[in-house]
Amino acid sequence: MFQFGPTMPVMTSIQPSATQPSAISSSAVEWHAALDEHPARLASMRSYSAVAKGDLDEWLTVYAPDALLEDPVGPSMFDEEGTGHRGHEGIAAFWRLAIEPIDSFRFVIRDSFANGSTCANVGTIHTAFADGGSTYTDLVMVYTVDAEGLVTSMRAFWEPERTMATYAAGS
Repeated sequence: MFQFGPTMPVMTSIQPSATQPSAISSSAVEWHAALDEHPARLASMRSYSAVAKGDLDEWLTVYAPDALLEDPVGPSMFDEEGTGHRGHEGIAAFWRLAIEPIDSFRFVIRDSFANGSTCANVGTIHTAFADGGSTYTDLVMVYTVDAEGLVTSMRAFWEPERTMATYAAGS
């Protein structure tokens, strides 16, 4: 977080919130952003918690039946055509490909901007593999919800090459 002084920005440390929002049900999700109960923000918190707990069924309850998930946006190793994963079936297929093989996730959300039916969260995801290896992904995740608070679109903006450059082998 930056604080602007008379001549230049000064980096300040991000302090953990004294209490986590009630929508977060996993200790592997750190929330250092706005705490208001915006529907898209709450849905994002529930999504991160379900992933951190490895609970596909819970994760799918966050998404509308016809939701579109793009993670990352554009062509990638998870989506060669870059068209995203549509509906619960497509989102579950993404889970099996990209989430299920991971040993653990840790989400650190540093900021969140909400307006209308959408929020954009800025954060880092720490991914640990069963062999002890790990990566860090800096990204922006944009959630749009319907009137019931279900995610209709999730777009994650990150660069696979930058993530792979952070790979650290296990011991």
